[in-house]
Amino acid sequence: MALRATRLGRRFRSGWALRDCEFELPAGRVTALVGPNGAGKSTLLHLATDLLRPTTGELRIFGAAPGTAEARDRTAFLAQDKPLYPRFTVADTLRFGREFNRTWDQATAERIVRAGGIDLPTQVGTLSQGQCTRIALALALGKRPELLLLDEPLADLDPLVRHEVMGLLMAEAAERGITVVMSSHVLSELENVCDYVLLLKHGGVRLVGDTQELRETHALITGRADDGADDGLPPEVDRATVVETALTGRQVTALVREPDLVDRRWLTETPSLEDLLLGYLRSDARPAPRPAHGGPAEEAA
Repeated sequence: MALRATRLGRRFRSGWALRDCEFELPAGRVTALVGPNGAGKSTLLHLATDLLRPTTGELRIFGAAPGTAEARDRTAFLAQDKPLYPRFTVADTLRFGREFNRTWDQATAERIVRAGGIDLPTQVGTLSQGQCTRIALALALGKRPELLLLDEPLADLDPLVRHEVMGLLMAEAAERGITVVMSSHVLSELENVCDYVLLLKHGGVRLVGDTQELRETHALITGRADDGADDGLPPEVDRATVVETALTGRQVTALVREPDLVDRRWLTETPSLEDLLLGYLRSDARPAPRPAHGGPAEEAA
């Protein structure tokens, strides 16, 4: 496993940012790290990079503790603010990366920079936000990491640049088999790039697993609201499986787990990844259960 948490918790003076988190993220996958503000996403990434230490439990990176030489050599982290030295030239910045990383790949870093039309003698402080993001990615990928942690790396970019940088990132990850954990609030952009998901809410794990398996074990059901039920759902729907319900006039739509509704008057469809994530983000439903075959995991917050 690339990342494994066991009873992981981190407490600040204001309270628990993460508590009793247990999950496993497999190697070679692109994981979407999702959750509302304050859910613990950045805290988790900072724990993985040894910028924070856990209050309880432990986190392991390919079996090694964060902060050890083994974990540092195998991990790269790109924060949202992309800290770069504005007075450095691009060449100076890459030289900095080379001096501080034993596994540095200068050819890869320069290729990523030059593909964006950026000259090495250019001063970093004169670059656009999109160009700075490309330089920061060159630093991260030039390290030749096995695990790449991204904390909202594209949040300050316009849609066109986001698309370009995301394409660059996914191409590099696929070519070199890099495990990626990417925090993002833009759910629509995760649909086509992420094949695993970890959703945090209130400091706990609400959903974790393979995206296709999670979609196939949930359903969106839509039909005429039942006047005899407060939630509008027919009596045959097991309320324990309902993640979220929405009433619109005389119509009700619900996201449910392991659906067994067979009434043909109801439209049943597989949710998109965005529908699935939004359903869990908007509700306080209990975490998705662990299936018998050992896929998506359960975690009580």
